Amino acid sequence: MSFIQDFKAFALKGNVVDMAVGVIIGGAFGKIVTSVVNNVIMPPIGVVTGGVDFTDLKLVIKEAEGEAEAVTLNYGQFIQDVVDFLIIAFCIFLMVKGISALTRKKEEEKAAEPAPAPEPSAEEKLLTEIRDLLKK
Repeated sequence: MSFIQDFKAFALKGNVVDMAVGVIIGGAFGKIVTSVVNNVIMPPIGVVTGGVDFTDLKLVIKEAEGEAEAVTLNYGQFIQDVVDFLIIAFCIFLMVKGISALTRKKEEEKAAEPAPAPEPSAEEKLLTEIRDLLKK
């Protein structure tokens, strides 16, 4: 098998395609969560903390000199990213928990269904035919 055929077989496997879809949806979901955090959650927290915007919090390590920019430790952006992560992790937890509940429910329904009767053996079929012939 050639390299291109191997790659094609790999790329078109169901798991790889599912993973690609998940990554794309995850990226879009991340943008939504970032917007919720920046525009809905952080403004009230900023009011409580006296109007502080976490993304602007930083520690200046070295002041700007001439054309060289200041060296800063941007811990506010880190706080923002941690809040984003926690919200995304919580949402994913809820989705996985919901999917688990649905899967478990389907398995319970499947287990509750009676098993079909086993098919008679060849001897039983033959004896049944003999019995039916004798009745005639």
